[in-house]
Amino acid sequence: MSQSQSPPKSPPRQPSSAHLPGDIHMWVMVLGDLIVFGGYFIIFMVYRSMNPEQFLRAQQHLDVNIGVLNTVILLTSSWFVARSVLACRTERHDQAARFVWAGGICGLLFIAFKSYEWFSKVTAGHTNSETFYSFYYVLTGVHLVHVIIGLVVLGVMVRELRNTGRRRTTLIESGAVYWHMVDLLWVVIFGLLYVMR
Repeated sequence: MSQSQSPPKSPPRQPSSAHLPGDIHMWVMVLGDLIVFGGYFIIFMVYRSMNPEQFLRAQQHLDVNIGVLNTVILLTSSWFVARSVLACRTERHDQAARFVWAGGICGLLFIAFKSYEWFSKVTAGHTNSETFYSFYYVLTGVHLVHVIIGLVVLGVMVRELRNTGRRRTTLIESGAVYWHMVDLLWVVIFGLLYVMR
């Protein structure tokens, strides 16, 4: 009498390597920030649609070259921070820390150029008494606060990478998520304030 054959077993499922980088709380905070900035952007567009000629005249006084330079600086900083995450995941912690430092230096350069731009605009008489410049100072000012917070986050990332007893990849990923959000917001601000006609 032949024994009944059991069906072949399927191979064990491999755990998926895909995951949401960083901590879920950081993603919630980033989403909240994007919603708030989205509100700013919508209000800006409404006022611009009501006064297109006034906004266009005021916009002509912005230095597009500085805007482009700051965009390149922040995109480069994002590249450095992304490389730091990749280095951390392969346990090249010293290299990851160097990449974070490079990203932070780019952030400081951004602040320097933005401060120069603000100074030149104020001394030329472009204050928040003009509707366009009221939006300009609010959008770039709130963004600048985020850049400064981002630099603190990058400092925490360097400290984590230097601490041989911890080195949590999740923390490095979370810091990178925040920094990429800061850069993404600047790209939108640059498009609205400097490019859109």
